[in-house]
Amino acid sequence: MKQLGLGLNLSTKKTRKREFLEEMDRVVPWAALVEIVQPHYPRARTGRPPFALETMLRIHYLQQWFGLSDPAMEEALHDVPLYREFARLDGATQRLPDETTILRFRHLLERHDLAADMLRLVADLLQHKGLMLRTGTVVDATLIAAPSSTKNAEGERDPEMKQTRKGNNWYFGMKAHIGVDAASGLVHTVVATPANVNDLNVAGQLLHGEERNAFGDAGYQGVHKRPEARGPTWHVALRPGLRRLLDARDPQDAITERIEQLKASVRAKVEHPFRVLKRQFGFTKVRYRGLVKNTAQIQTLFALANLWMARRHLMGALG
Repeated sequence: MKQLGLGLNLSTKKTRKREFLEEMDRVVPWAALVEIVQPHYPRARTGRPPFALETMLRIHYLQQWFGLSDPAMEEALHDVPLYREFARLDGATQRLPDETTILRFRHLLERHDLAADMLRLVADLLQHKGLMLRTGTVVDATLIAAPSSTKNAEGERDPEMKQTRKGNNWYFGMKAHIGVDAASGLVHTVVATPANVNDLNVAGQLLHGEERNAFGDAGYQGVHKRPEARGPTWHVALRPGLRRLLDARDPQDAITERIEQLKASVRAKVEHPFRVLKRQFGFTKVRYRGLVKNTAQIQTLFALANLWMARRHLMGALG
């Protein structure tokens, strides 16, 4: 093995991972997020002092961004200097959190439902910055697969995950339902359900109550009849079978087709947060068992996705 000398990093190349972490370091409201967790964070009276709260929060977010389990996160802190630097653990003699410490911090966030508070804080911050107008909401849902194998300690699949059919294919897992701002595409509400729950049953929970208009795909036909979803004017897509029957030569049908295109251009904004989760953060399959843990994770991921999508505006405001 080559000798590393004095430990100086002489590389001048800024990797994409370093650039990503530098951007997120600037736009994540660390102080405000620490205030949310602080009342629940344990204070050691004897023994070794706990790790700094912001350090544990940074490690938790590293897990979400790079899809690392608790043991993998512990090993990554030992192996990757960039992660230690981001987590403020770059001291040569500083001890590093083990997987149990990382696990307990995640359980603390789940136990007190702090992921929902963090998502709400990020949404309020973006609204304060003028990035969320809150006059319209687009609703949609995506399927997230869960392991269907029974080769585990219990010998069964996760009982809180269900099977559903989409098209000609069957899926086992959960659904992430989101409500996004119609102007910016930023997420303000997240609800997780088993995969077999109909989108209509959750539509009312995805509204924040201030919007005047709401948009949904053809799966939300009839949503305006539901008491919990009343309030905004709903603009729901025409069913594909009916849309195919439109005649472009008929003036009335041509107008209907144009209206459908305009509604689709607004609904397209809801796909961006899903793309960030599945492509940018690599979240395509649930990691934990049970809806509570997985709901906390997707709420955290959507809060971070909001910051990622708005990072240019936020960094511009920061100069």
